Amino acid sequence: MRSMNWPAWVRLGDIIDLLRLSVPIAISRMAMMLMSMTDAVVLGQFAPGELPFVLNSWLPMGVTLGFSMGILIGVQVLTSEMLGVGRHAQSGRIFRRGLLASIGLGVVLLGLVVLIADPLFYWLFVEIAPVSETTDLANPEYVAASTASVTHILALALPGFTISTVCGLYLEALRRPTLVAIISYGGVLLNIVLDLAYVGGFWGLPQMGAEGVAIATTGSRYAIAVAMFIAVIFLTPAFRASPKAEPGEARRQFEVGIGSAISNVAEWGGFNLTFTIATWISLAANTVYGYTIQLVGFCFMFYMGIASATSVRVAEAFGRGNKEEVVNAGRLGVAATILTGVTLGLSLVIFSGPLSVLLVDGEAVIDGVRIAPAIASLLFLASVMTVFDGIQATASFALRAQEIVWSPSLIHIGSFFLVMLPACYWFGIVQGNGARGMMEGALIGVFVAGTLQTLMLELKAARPLKGHAA
Repeated sequence: MRSMNWPAWVRLGDIIDLLRLSVPIAISRMAMMLMSMTDAVVLGQFAPGELPFVLNSWLPMGVTLGFSMGILIGVQVLTSEMLGVGRHAQSGRIFRRGLLASIGLGVVLLGLVVLIADPLFYWLFVEIAPVSETTDLANPEYVAASTASVTHILALALPGFTISTVCGLYLEALRRPTLVAIISYGGVLLNIVLDLAYVGGFWGLPQMGAEGVAIATTGSRYAIAVAMFIAVIFLTPAFRASPKAEPGEARRQFEVGIGSAISNVAEWGGFNLTFTIATWISLAANTVYGYTIQLVGFCFMFYMGIASATSVRVAEAFGRGNKEEVVNAGRLGVAATILTGVTLGLSLVIFSGPLSVLLVDGEAVIDGVRIAPAIASLLFLASVMTVFDGIQATASFALRAQEIVWSPSLIHIGSFFLVMLPACYWFGIVQGNGARGMMEGALIGVFVAGTLQTLMLELKAARPLKGHAA
């Protein structure tokens, strides 16, 4: 019997290398979503009606976090290129440049979010909230004020977040993702303790609801930042002397980052605006849709592991100028994402009932809607959505690792702002489908993004390799 002729990108050595990188990266990335999930679960058990205040606070917070993560991604890309040609011991200047940028970004974004929070949410929930037969948002002034209060507390975490991000990206590029995962999960455990203290009222503290969640998140972020920075100091060449940078290196580092930042703003901003649209319908619709998206976001962390590992492998091959390795690394990443997405999607459908009860008290009712069964009814849509959400992430990461900056960004802007947001508004409010309509609109936007990013990656594979080789 003749052996099957597998494609060139399905090689056992490449699969093992992808797994060795992606599994710990996914585990560490998952810590970020687990922190959010922990917040949501604790709120779901003690104060489920306050989840919309946390979700809506992520409109300015998500945009600023996504922007800062994008700007700093150049640290990982350039360090990976240097690792690919054995010059990683000289990468300290890459990290130090990113560290200064992270500190500046954190402070500036903190001030910006604090300034805009009150007027932004008053405008969204009081001044322009649509009034129709399908919307029943009660007491919009209270919703606006409560969301702004949570946002002010979360904003204090921004400098800690940006510093931990640049440290984590640098450690992962130097193939130390397991260390990043260990530190991140230490932060998750701390967050659980603080959630129980400030939200659950354990140890005699008052129950603070959504504001307690914000306090827990802020404290955990700074603890992670301190631990990451200590690891970088002692375990990497971050503060060793480096040769003088080659011409244009700083420009390349931040140009890659700017493109990623624009994509993140489009994706995170787009998704977080859908929470605003859901709140216009009702607090119940926001809660049901929000918890469903929390599960999609949890699945997304698996894809972030694959996408980040794919980015590192593509950047290493790109640094060596090896076109075949670049193409194979990208295709293997997309294939692994699809396989992972199908597995996760089936899990969401099979365990829809237990998952919904895990997220929120099974007897919780908001505006006459039983929350847990409503969440369970949307998990089939979530299962399809998560596959394309992963594909768009991995394909765009593979493109940016080849220093293709603007095409992925334009696809994200078009998919999330020009497709997803109008679709959510149409199906959720105009058609009166509530939380289900919101999920339908989000699925359409992610489908477009995943399809176009993959097509762009394949178009690039058919062309000669161009760009910088380290």
